[in-house]
Amino acid sequence: MNRQDTNTTPLVPTQSGPESNTGESQPGALRGVVTLTLETRQAQRMVKGRPGTADRPAIIGLFGFANLLRAIWHGARADDPYADWWLVKVHEALEGADRALKDALGAVQPTLAATQAIDVTPGTSVRPVRTPLRFSNPYAYRGAHVLAAYDQLVRNVLTAQYIGVMPRDDAERVLAFTGRQLRRALLSPMGYRLTGITRADVFQGTAKHVQARTSMDEVPADILNGERCAPHAPVRPMPASRLAQHLDLQPQPSKA
Repeated sequence: MNRQDTNTTPLVPTQSGPESNTGESQPGALRGVVTLTLETRQAQRMVKGRPGTADRPAIIGLFGFANLLRAIWHGARADDPYADWWLVKVHEALEGADRALKDALGAVQPTLAATQAIDVTPGTSVRPVRTPLRFSNPYAYRGAHVLAAYDQLVRNVLTAQYIGVMPRDDAERVLAFTGRQLRRALLSPMGYRLTGITRADVFQGTAKHVQARTSMDEVPADILNGERCAPHAPVRPMPASRLAQHLDLQPQPSKA
């Protein structure tokens, strides 16, 4: 899974607002470029991951994570409650990894500033790797943010070890633990199947619901009824009211 979830066009944020009825010209679409800059080999290896072999399991990297998210994002836009459930899982996994990285960084940075007479700047790469990112949804970019946080932590830990304020065993333990948290977050989209199911299928108990329940278990009630959803979930068009389907609004005759 080395192919990035990308289009050939640059990042295009959407603009919303009232349309002008005066015929005045309007600003065009926003275009921008997002670039991930990494300075450590440990973090750079997590961009593409590692293909599996007979001796070693595959490691899902940032690009593989983004590719897996595409199906979930597509399902969430089509009112698939399982996709909504998986986006919640992805969000929680990313938040958990981010907290672990911030906690570890918060524990390491004071050791670098422990001696007032010595000013320490975390090591930087003489040749950082810059990777353009063109993802199709916010959670792929959130994954990139977490990977960048891991890169920052690695820089601080290796610097602390190099100048003798962190034992090697402690440095290896911190990097191993946070690396597992990051990989767990990048694995969070696994298990989702795009079946074409919608909430209506669940309520009606259709064959699609049976298929989805068999492969992905029963979707939680609070996800199904919309009480719980991922903060960056896609916005879906509001369905037409069932009551409105039975209304035929006509203008009232004017009174003489």
